[in-house]
Amino acid sequence: MTELPKAYQPEEIEKRWYEEWERVGAFRADPVTDKKPYVIVLPPPNVTGALHMGHALNHSLQDALIRRARMQGYEALWVPGTDHAGIATQNVVERELRKDGLDRHALGREAFVDRVWEWKREYGGRITQQMRELGESCDWERERFTMDEGLSRAVRTVFVRWFEDGLVYRGLRVINWCPQCQTALSDIEVEHEDVAGELVTFRYDLSDGSGSISVATTRIETMLGDTGVFVHPSDERYAGLVGKTVRHPFFPDRELPIVADEAVDPEFGTGAVKGTPAHDPVDFEMSERAGTEKVNIFTETAHVNENGGRFEGMDRYTARREVLAALRELGLVEEVERPYVHAVGHCYRSKTEIEPWLSEQWFVKMRPLAEPAIAAAQDGRVTFHPPRFAKAYLNWMENLRDWCISRQLWWGHRIPVWYCDDCGATIAALEDPTECKCGSSALRQDPDVLDTWFSSQLWPFSTLGWPDDTPDLKTFYPTSVMVTAYEIIYLWVARMIMSGMYFMDGQVPFADVFIHGIVRDGEGKKMSKSIGNVIDPLDMIERYGADALRFSLAFIAVPGNDSNSSEERIEGARNFANKLWNASRFVLMSLGDDRPEITGELLVEDRWILSRLDDTIEVVGRELDAFNFSEALHALHAFVWSELCDWYVEMAKPRLREGGAGAAGSVLVHCLDRVLRLLHPVMPFITEELWSKLRPGAGSVMTAPWPAPEGRRDTGAEDSVARFQDLVVALRRLKIEHDVPQGRRVPVAVAAGDLAAGLEPLLDQVVSLARLESIELVDDLGPAGADPRTITPAGLEAAMRLGETVDPALERARLERKRDELAAEVKRAESKLGNESFVAKAPAPVVEKERAKLDEARAAFAKVEGQLGALGG
Repeated sequence: MTELPKAYQPEEIEKRWYEEWERVGAFRADPVTDKKPYVIVLPPPNVTGALHMGHALNHSLQDALIRRARMQGYEALWVPGTDHAGIATQNVVERELRKDGLDRHALGREAFVDRVWEWKREYGGRITQQMRELGESCDWERERFTMDEGLSRAVRTVFVRWFEDGLVYRGLRVINWCPQCQTALSDIEVEHEDVAGELVTFRYDLSDGSGSISVATTRIETMLGDTGVFVHPSDERYAGLVGKTVRHPFFPDRELPIVADEAVDPEFGTGAVKGTPAHDPVDFEMSERAGTEKVNIFTETAHVNENGGRFEGMDRYTARREVLAALRELGLVEEVERPYVHAVGHCYRSKTEIEPWLSEQWFVKMRPLAEPAIAAAQDGRVTFHPPRFAKAYLNWMENLRDWCISRQLWWGHRIPVWYCDDCGATIAALEDPTECKCGSSALRQDPDVLDTWFSSQLWPFSTLGWPDDTPDLKTFYPTSVMVTAYEIIYLWVARMIMSGMYFMDGQVPFADVFIHGIVRDGEGKKMSKSIGNVIDPLDMIERYGADALRFSLAFIAVPGNDSNSSEERIEGARNFANKLWNASRFVLMSLGDDRPEITGELLVEDRWILSRLDDTIEVVGRELDAFNFSEALHALHAFVWSELCDWYVEMAKPRLREGGAGAAGSVLVHCLDRVLRLLHPVMPFITEELWSKLRPGAGSVMTAPWPAPEGRRDTGAEDSVARFQDLVVALRRLKIEHDVPQGRRVPVAVAAGDLAAGLEPLLDQVVSLARLESIELVDDLGPAGADPRTITPAGLEAAMRLGETVDPALERARLERKRDELAAEVKRAESKLGNESFVAKAPAPVVEKERAKLDEARAAFAKVEGQLGALGG
């Protein structure tokens, strides 16, 4: 006989089933197949990382899609992997070195990289083990790392191809420089934060002594690198000054031309802007057009260099203060506005303020790559869910700058470029060259590495074996859907589309992009270690089980929206798992080894639950197709918790106790079978355990067919049971209102009118579930008396014959006590609200709450008065 333990213990079940799934290769996808492929490549978490709630949400949703696809008959492949995370990983290992009194320069490049690989081998598998604890059904045999041999070859191939096609170039440009990480960053690796700074307006005197021109800046220290002043061509205030020059107050030999340029915003500051082309990208472009000099005033650590004159050696913030003071001494400062709140770029890793810095770097030309990717989103080859993110994607793509891809790090893909010291040639090669075309062997490799995102942009096809024409690549590219959060649409999604279309003959890397929000705490605040509101998913798995965590996250996953999570929500999902476990245990204990199929005549409640099941299957399927996990799981939760467990199981109990499974047993088996399949993608462990007991010998639930509606909708049965449920609930409430214990049996009369025929087959169920002594259908309840009455939304009127079970004198005494209590509550509230000081000084929500209490107390008092009147008291 099949039997389940009394309590659900997730820790034992989850460990056992995951080991079994891996042992039998349950997640392995076969490229030699007649099935249609369904493929997701996992956004690779950083190799330095640990599973956090963002991962838990993102991975749970992907796993749900993959598991459902398997059940739908697809050849489902979920490719896992990790990212080498250049800046983050190098920082981690450098911190470890500092503990030993070392730094990477003392070790040398080769030894340092070896040390990073050692760290990766020891700690790099931590997050993938945690992913297993979450229950992720990845094909672990295909696990990739962005610096493994195959992906490194893909990176080189892309760089060399783009170099040969003229899309990769080396140039002197203003880039985003992190003084702490001491590396360049691309525009979308910069996080802008509002900072309370200062806006300084100062004066440049004209070289000819005929006057001056005033400019405004938030970074006064950069005026040390000013080489021009720019105004808008249509700004009449400065029309007579264009073509003249001003003299730099600290460098008298440097004359700055006044130039007209359309890029100037005449509404900012004075309408004239200082031109610092080595430290501002817009100034750089204006300088290129005007042909002005470019003077870099900062070192790699954001200290003033030799071009800063007497300010040399100061850090940028000290220089800001000292330059302002020096300008004041010269009488050139006109105004200082403090605080002046403006957006300032910060490094996405170190959170250090970014310094725009003139530097020679490697870039990718983005416009030729962007145009096909824009068309793919416009013509529907790539669809964003929700659609509003397509607009954001297109807006960014139409305005993007060239991508700075070089990083001043040692950990990462070394740029495959060599320079010949003899002839000056630049060589990009798939294999390390030994000599130049000129015959010289004096070759130097570029010291920089590529941006981490350069390798991850290739993820949908490099993980499948590209540049080789592998069976995996033939079968599984393009992939099906990309599931990610909105903050990396530009960092990653856009780049995958561009590179995928370029290297895969115009094929988009995925048809759908599903965007979810971030996970916030229960109050809607962003989770932060400093605030102390971080929820550790591993703690939650240990406490409540992986299924509970996964269900709680998917339950609140509305496409594109942030969601609020809390331990209480996860505990609620654990309670749902317990509810399912207990209901299943009851069914299995009731049926023993019998698994009857639905045959013969069905009662109205049987037809009702099967109808509700069909509707639930249809809703869940439709919403999952639209990536609306929240709506799908709300429907599924309501069916399982309320309709199946709270209503149908209770309605079936008397029939099961009478002996033999009958129709009720067959319907329960049918419903439980479909429920386990519907829940499996989100709750894989508990559903596998229950499936193994419900369908022993039938294989895994993960390969059972995904349920489809079976044409069992019965609106008549649904209407009848809905009226029955309303009546049961109304009678239970009536007992509560009159302090009748739920277990006390009392007779009830119901005037059903035209609804009597539909209610009659369910009268025994009303007696059972409302705990009645009896129920009688009558044409008319007669005049209102002492017996309490209720009426349902459908118009069923019921009277509870308390006079036959309750002493009228005792009932009158009870009601009088209650009336006196309510009268006192009304008096207290009226007195409080009559206090003008309280109403004037108390917060408005407090006053409103007190008024609501008064309204409730008055309503309750009037109701008791009516009940006493009915008793004649």
